[in-house]
Amino acid sequence: MKAVQAGSDHELRGAGEAGAQPGVTMKAATYRRFGGPEVVRIEEVPKPSPRPDEVLIRVHASTLSAADHRARSRTVPAGLQVLSALPLGVFKPRRRVLGMDIAGVVEATGSRVGKFSVGDEVVAMLGAKFGGHAEYVTVRQDGPITAKPGTMGFAEAVTLVFGGLPARAFLSLADVEPGDTVLINGASGAVGTAAVQLAKHLGAHVTAVCSGGNGGLVTSLGADRVIDYTAEDFTAGGQTYDVIMDCVGNAPFSRVAASLNPGGALLLVIADLKAMLQAPGASRRSGKLVTAGDLRLNYTAEDLAALVRLADDGGYQAVIDQTYPLAEIVQGHRFVDTGRKRGNVIVQVSGESP
Repeated sequence: MKAVQAGSDHELRGAGEAGAQPGVTMKAATYRRFGGPEVVRIEEVPKPSPRPDEVLIRVHASTLSAADHRARSRTVPAGLQVLSALPLGVFKPRRRVLGMDIAGVVEATGSRVGKFSVGDEVVAMLGAKFGGHAEYVTVRQDGPITAKPGTMGFAEAVTLVFGGLPARAFLSLADVEPGDTVLINGASGAVGTAAVQLAKHLGAHVTAVCSGGNGGLVTSLGADRVIDYTAEDFTAGGQTYDVIMDCVGNAPFSRVAASLNPGGALLLVIADLKAMLQAPGASRRSGKLVTAGDLRLNYTAEDLAALVRLADDGGYQAVIDQTYPLAEIVQGHRFVDTGRKRGNVIVQVSGESP
């Protein structure tokens, strides 16, 4: 399957942490202070070794996502600066290597690993511990890791992870059924392009909100209707929906309440502190589901395997905007910082996608 060209925790150990192989190094994109793309540089850091319940993966591809942008720059939704300091770091980065997902090949296994073997091609979500922008990473065998789709190369397969997992998790909260009307705000991003496809797979009538220039892309992914946000406010026309998924962070309940059908759902993939605090009360008062926040910690291997099966069955297309080799990752950060990427930006760490 060809990509559409658009233009849970586990333990991860890096430099100076337990589990590194003495004297053995790897290349990684690191950052030692918060700031712009120029704070990222390629360094030699200790290569990790797997603990008894872990696999060591040689990374072929990772995505460079909005989450990497937020972590590197400390640009987070309003009100979350203090709460983000614990996972990201207060004065300097807590995790020196970014990258929340990987696709690669198992190179070694711990003594208690029975689910994977050397040579297995896998995809995995690294979550808030990051680490994907490096040549190697360790992942617990019972974490969100599963076999890579046989129909996809590594670069295509890794798009299932950061984009696909949140889209699937949020849509599952709304119990989308055939015939439901679903609006995706921010439909051309990594999560948005996945959400369009998954909602369509569930039988929904999908309205995609994006710029006019991205209308052809989201239509090719299954969107039934496109609203150009530069020309039209999707809340102003009187149209209502069973589900609204906001992948941008500009559609709080106060703005979209009248656009939701009775018993509908507002899925805030990105939300500021105010929206997160108001969500439970809005749900109780309105009788509509309002959910906000990050669901990544709940991801499982089966969640990822379900997306892999969909891809192998031809129901999921990878959307890749740009690909950068690890050595040029700073340019990749600059591109993501523009906020104009469509789908996914790939970091090619090692090897080539078959």
